[in-house]
Amino acid sequence: MKLSLSLVTLLFFSIASFAQQGAQTEGADGDIKKRPIGAISFAKKDNGLECRYLTMIEDGFLRYHVKYTKRDKELENQVIDQHLKKLDPSKIYFTQDDADKVKDWMKGLFDRTKKNDCEFLVEAQNLLVKRIQERAEFAKKFLGKDYKFDDKTEFSFDPDQKKYPKTADEANDFLKKYIHFQVSNYMATDMKLEEAKDRVKKNYDLAIKRLNDTSVDDLYSGYLDSFARSLDPHSSFFSKDVLSDFQIQMSLSLEGIGATLSSENGFTVVEQLVPGGAAAKSGLVDPQDKIIAVGQEKGEMENVIDMDLKDVVKKIRGAKGTKVRLTLLRKQGDGKKRIDIALTRDKVSLEDEAAQIHYIDKDKKKLGIINLPSFYADSKSGGRSAASDLKRLLKQAREKKVDGIVLDLSNNGGGSLDDAVRIAGLFFKTGNVVKQSSKTEGREQVLEDEDVMVDWAGPLVVLTSRISASASEIVSGTLQDYKRAIVVGGDHTFGKGSVQSVLPIPGDLGAIKVTVGMFFIPGGNSTQHRGVDADVVLPGPYSTDDIGEKSLDYSLPPKKIESFLSKEAYVTEGAEAWKEVKADWIKTLKEKSHARVEKNPDFKKIVEDLKKSKDKGKIIRVADILKEKDKNEKEKKKKKFSKDEKTKEYLKRQDVQEASQVLMDLIQLQSDKLLSQK
Repeated sequence: MKLSLSLVTLLFFSIASFAQQGAQTEGADGDIKKRPIGAISFAKKDNGLECRYLTMIEDGFLRYHVKYTKRDKELENQVIDQHLKKLDPSKIYFTQDDADKVKDWMKGLFDRTKKNDCEFLVEAQNLLVKRIQERAEFAKKFLGKDYKFDDKTEFSFDPDQKKYPKTADEANDFLKKYIHFQVSNYMATDMKLEEAKDRVKKNYDLAIKRLNDTSVDDLYSGYLDSFARSLDPHSSFFSKDVLSDFQIQMSLSLEGIGATLSSENGFTVVEQLVPGGAAAKSGLVDPQDKIIAVGQEKGEMENVIDMDLKDVVKKIRGAKGTKVRLTLLRKQGDGKKRIDIALTRDKVSLEDEAAQIHYIDKDKKKLGIINLPSFYADSKSGGRSAASDLKRLLKQAREKKVDGIVLDLSNNGGGSLDDAVRIAGLFFKTGNVVKQSSKTEGREQVLEDEDVMVDWAGPLVVLTSRISASASEIVSGTLQDYKRAIVVGGDHTFGKGSVQSVLPIPGDLGAIKVTVGMFFIPGGNSTQHRGVDADVVLPGPYSTDDIGEKSLDYSLPPKKIESFLSKEAYVTEGAEAWKEVKADWIKTLKEKSHARVEKNPDFKKIVEDLKKSKDKGKIIRVADILKEKDKNEKEKKKKKFSKDEKTKEYLKRQDVQEASQVLMDLIQLQSDKLLSQK
């Protein structure tokens, strides 16, 4: 709380002082209030953001950011790059000359904003308006009576894999392909061609309308968010509306589909599912799914590609018990799978998706498989938490005399840091779990487990994947560093090893979310960027180059400090004694697992699909979208699983099966070791 309070004080006095100075040199209306842009004028909100505040808010970011402390040419270039992406994320509207113009207009932007000059934002937005109007006019003509739908169209939609078009004609050629794609999306929902054409035309009308609704706040908020994202992938600026959305998502009374969403290259992406939310309970939504259309219980589906994230969120959110329809685009093998689903909005309930333990028998051994979907914590007194639930489940496992435990973090995107520290400590005596760096403190803060009880001293396997992130990386990395567990799963975890604070700005101007530090696990490595490497690697559907911290713009590099392993963690005698994992054990486990995986048809298919996807690149095929239509109908009719059926499906997962087999091998190795010592 000290950190938040200090920044609020800093910004309050800075902005208040600067506003007084500005009032003497600038008219009460400001220099941008009545400025026309193309065919529109900016609306100015009362007590909203103004150009004179931008530098002071940037100072707030730089004061607390873990890496950046000053403005320089490198940071300027990164801000320009991010602002171009914000203006035209899909590279549909700007040509290369346009992009070069925007870059030229934005040169020296830090000096200009200090002088209360935000003209470059006006110029860039003016050009965007002009280009969108031109593309919309072209699209409507193209969709005229002579339009012929081409289902053989193929194109790459990934902006990182293509350049800006050189000319307007080249831009329009790409737009033709994109229009076929848009039409195919509607036709795949049983629309006739003419109706689909009308819907696409309306989308362009909506794009123009959104431009007409642009306010001064939107311009400045967009710029500040570009500044934040030039620092690292997890810093951002929250406008008043976005801050309100964030506060609702953090509330225990969250209502909606229960998913964390982000914006990426014009797509709304499902970052992670909230345990107990409608999306997680349905089993129909996966992390990294792209939401391309949204509809209410009745009425038409609305395309949301290139729509502002806050607007998409508003369409998805709704009262408990109401339905929302989503069209998802999911990466699958050598293409994209299009899925139409309906979800009933609900409040998030920890009861539904809390940690669970399943027992399986293998070769006269009893194994406990613990599925921990997130590090949840209810802040209410006596509320549930992941740590307390896991402690209870481990007690139950001991009473059932299990021979080994698999802790499944493969779909765990993180959560409560305190619970991560306590959960890691359930498997050793006491000691350091994580260090958190802080620029303002000037040193690392050590977080340690103080519970002297070893809740599970037997063989332990931790299952991870590329989407295991944040708190799950702290737990898996800590247990690996202490040689307490074998980590099995994707080649490495996501690699988010940074700490963010959300700090409100006085005057109801929004908030900054800034990366204030990094996490280090006991061996001294940060989990940032590198993640946690698996001891035994399994093929997984998320093991692609575009999933992971290292694929994000300006991701912070990894760091290393001195090891801070605690001797107090180890227990060598008595009932709570646990065996350190040996290097030769890992070698043996790798060899045995590799031999099984090589023969497993399900793992073979995953490898083949990943190879096809890599070879063919991120190509969208219109024909594939239409082919998916029948499959989607079958998906809709698929019955809902009961709790017991969900458990059976979960235990059938190949990564869970193989993690269980690795655990069996580990049990055998430890048993052989004990026999050799007698």
